Amino acid sequence: MARVLPQTFRVRQRFEAPMVADVAGETDARLARLGLDREVAPGQRVAIAVGSRGIANLATIVRAVVDHVRRLGGEPVIVPAMGSHGGATAEGQASVLAGFGVTDAAMGCPVRSCMETVIVADVALGDEGERSGEAAASFPVHVDRTAYEADHIILVNRVKPHTRFVGPIESGLMKMLLIGLGKAEGAAVYHRLIRRWSFERIIHAATATVLERCPVLAGVAVVENARDQTARIDALRPGQFITAEPELLELARRWMARLPMDEVDVLVIDQIGKDISGTGMDTNVVGRKFDDHKATGDERPRVEVIALRGLSAATHGNANGMGMAEFCRSDLFDQVDVEATRLNAVTAQHASAAMPPLDYPTDRDMLEMALQAAVGDAWQSARLLWIRDTLHLEELECSAAYLDEARRCDDLDVLTDPRPLPLDGAGNLPASVAVVSNSPGKPGR
Repeated sequence: MARVLPQTFRVRQRFEAPMVADVAGETDARLARLGLDREVAPGQRVAIAVGSRGIANLATIVRAVVDHVRRLGGEPVIVPAMGSHGGATAEGQASVLAGFGVTDAAMGCPVRSCMETVIVADVALGDEGERSGEAAASFPVHVDRTAYEADHIILVNRVKPHTRFVGPIESGLMKMLLIGLGKAEGAAVYHRLIRRWSFERIIHAATATVLERCPVLAGVAVVENARDQTARIDALRPGQFITAEPELLELARRWMARLPMDEVDVLVIDQIGKDISGTGMDTNVVGRKFDDHKATGDERPRVEVIALRGLSAATHGNANGMGMAEFCRSDLFDQVDVEATRLNAVTAQHASAAMPPLDYPTDRDMLEMALQAAVGDAWQSARLLWIRDTLHLEELECSAAYLDEARRCDDLDVLTDPRPLPLDGAGNLPASVAVVSNSPGKPGR
């Protein structure tokens, strides 16, 4: 007889969630404050750099930038700024943008995707490596050729905590300027350097040179809330990047989604993907920023085992990050573009993120092994969370072991009593936790 899996109940988290009501209007208004008409002459080409993240309202924001440039008399062109993503091919990167609705037709301007770069400088990093004590290094700075040859460049990117390093500058405009516009060759250079040097030091060494030698006009910085909505839009001049980004990063940390519990035996994730996080699952959410398989130091949460069910459609087969899960469903591998996944992981100097987890044919099989690995035979006391992905955490399923704790939390609403996991006859859960009804059982609060 099959053993009984833990029952789960549904909760809704209450987040601080400011939201921009008119995204296009706010983007245009922020750009208008910069007075770009003083620099953009009629007929000049303006390259708009767009990345591979699933940013909320991305197509709306980019189209607003395009329209603003046109009103200035400029000729906008969109360039992918995503390092080695999209399989490190021009076609693949254009396809990634198309998946977000950023196409020639929708934007009203051409998307020019190429992998060719220009080396604009060799930059020195100082006296010695911070981590190895090795001799000083210099490195070539690559910039997308289409962007470099334009009259102006406008960057569009989200500011948020990075998945692999900590500092006052993490993911944002400056990372896009160096790694995103560096394409595959540039991304490989920076990821190698990050093994020896802090990203902050690399940023300070390279940014001034890039801004001096490339026609960067402005950046549109986006901060999102815990509901994956646009919370703030800023338009910045290049000279403001280095001071404004740390302030925006603090807002992003404050507003980002988190798991409601710090101690987790089994975390079930419906999907990972490059549109969700650079590492497929956000390490800031799952507590594995510095070690693929455990929290380190005072890092929270502490997740014992991760069980992964699939990939997002928008990741286009890039399964980078699956190596941070211990278990997965076997059919996940049918979704994987092996070449793109390996290339991205190696470029990012994170080869372990592409390594396959232990796989099982059904959700029941996977859960049984995950529970056994995490808690032995104590299944009914297991602390299990089931989430859609690390971007969407407002509603999730929690095992019965959390019920008393959840009822005490002021920022949680308990929506149901514990009830059996909704496995079908084949032993599989519904496609996503998002479609699980919150109606069975009486509210538990």
